[in-house]
Amino acid sequence: MHSKKELLNTAAALGVVAMVTVPGAAAAQDTVRWQVPMSFASTLTALGDTMPWVADQLRAISGGSIDLRVAEPGAVVPALSIFDNVSEGSIDAGYSWMGYEWGTVPAAALFGATPFGLESAEFLAWMNFHGGRELLNETFHPYNVHPIPCGTISPETAGWFRTEVNGVEDFQGMRFRAAGVGGEIMAEFGMAVTLLPGGELYQALETGVLDATEFSLPTVDEQLGFFQVAPYLYLPGWHQPSTNQFLYINLDSWEGLSEQTQAMIENTCMAGNAYAIARAEALQGAAIKRFEEQGTNVRTYSDELIAAFYDATKTVMERRSQQDEMFGKVYASMMAFQEELRPWKEMGYLPRDWQSRIEE
Repeated sequence: MHSKKELLNTAAALGVVAMVTVPGAAAAQDTVRWQVPMSFASTLTALGDTMPWVADQLRAISGGSIDLRVAEPGAVVPALSIFDNVSEGSIDAGYSWMGYEWGTVPAAALFGATPFGLESAEFLAWMNFHGGRELLNETFHPYNVHPIPCGTISPETAGWFRTEVNGVEDFQGMRFRAAGVGGEIMAEFGMAVTLLPGGELYQALETGVLDATEFSLPTVDEQLGFFQVAPYLYLPGWHQPSTNQFLYINLDSWEGLSEQTQAMIENTCMAGNAYAIARAEALQGAAIKRFEEQGTNVRTYSDELIAAFYDATKTVMERRSQQDEMFGKVYASMMAFQEELRPWKEMGYLPRDWQSRIEE
């Protein structure tokens, strides 16, 4: 039993603690009201609907204090100008595939997708445990941008073509839409490569402005209707083994947030990565089956073509690494981790075609 005096002393002490800690906790909870324009429509499965999901989770866990109001492409700023507007401080934040800005920041293309590079799980491993995050900040902080990995998805399709591809000679003169390093690699084969937003690609294929395009996951390509105007679909997505979206935050705006708010955004984006890859993987097999049922010629590139892509990739990567120090630094780090991981990847997992092998 405690005496009345002891209880009063304890209550007084708790009161002091409450006076000290409660105001501090309240002060740590910022009120954030940001518009977040996106490069992709929110209707595009796994590609465009991850940031709205992240925003919903942030509102829930913060009790509405963190309200990131996503905006469709073009509603606030042009779809491909997220980075520039965040860097300049015209907007506090935006959501995009990292790579559209690679003309200004060459290494950005590697964080967005590296041909013959890291798959989604490997990319997250490198990003969080093998120096990727430090290189990300080193690359973007000089531009007053703090990027947060906030949605990684499965490989893209290699491309939708109006005509059949039998060898590299078929690429000569072909008008092809591509983004990032993959486009520069395809230009090595004589393609006329251009970059168009997703919403313009159906008409460009239909009218012959484009002979072929790559864009995203099978489900996204299906939503955009490519199968209706390009009868040949080629896999695998060697040019983008993972596709990585980022929440771009103006560095001044980021540094003005409390550590609590920063942690809530960082951790919700980490959940967004898990959400996106799970959603992406869940849906692609059925999409491939639908393409086949609708008459699409679903093909895999021959070993000879993949070898040609790999040789061209080495040429472009070496050239780019020599031209830009940061590009070379990021690429070397990725490749070192890929090589370190190789024994585990090759021996720790069943071969992807194990089932067809044992059924033959």
